[in-house]
Amino acid sequence: MKLIGVTGGVGAGKSEILNYMKSNYNCRILLADEAARALEAPGGAIYGPLIRLLEQYPAADPATGKAAADITLEDGRINNPEMARRIFSEPDLLQKVNNLVHPAVKEYILSSFAEEKEAGVLDFFVVEAALLIECGYGENVDAMWYIYCDENERRRRLKASRGYSDEKIDNILKSQLSEQTFRENADVVIDNSGALEYACAQVDEALRSYGVTKK
Repeated sequence: MKLIGVTGGVGAGKSEILNYMKSNYNCRILLADEAARALEAPGGAIYGPLIRLLEQYPAADPATGKAAADITLEDGRINNPEMARRIFSEPDLLQKVNNLVHPAVKEYILSSFAEEKEAGVLDFFVVEAALLIECGYGENVDAMWYIYCDENERRRRLKASRGYSDEKIDNILKSQLSEQTFRENADVVIDNSGALEYACAQVDEALRSYGVTKK
């Protein structure tokens, strides 16, 4: 059973491609963001360590001067807006959070893949994350797929679906890997610049090369 990594820039349409794969193939799709939420939830592997880390940075809100809000909500879940504020206020905190979260997410994903491989029910397993390449998943996946989309089309989609401004889009694009880096690290490139049907046909062709057919 192959482990396929799917990555790409914001607005490239990764979710559409993944939904197509999930609906038409015998596979499991695991999003790194979903894995992180599970690990950060009460009882999750990094719930306690993350709270202890965040509590070391109880800075007052620089905009209002008010004391920091509690890092947990009444039901015990982490207060995500407060976590984001502390990360934004403390330059070194983001790296410390990433150093805690990313390895735990990777372990969770690889463990999940190992379990599914042992069960032998699925044809393939997909992990999706914006930072697959940066986090070194190239050493773990059997194939890295890059979902490509023309930058102008990505901008159009982000404005239409999320209401992003040009400035916000510019900042996001600057923070992501270059087109060249994505392609250099990809085994398969799916062009999702046009109609979804065209991209899905490329998905089918790539999976057929692995000997995988639809349900």
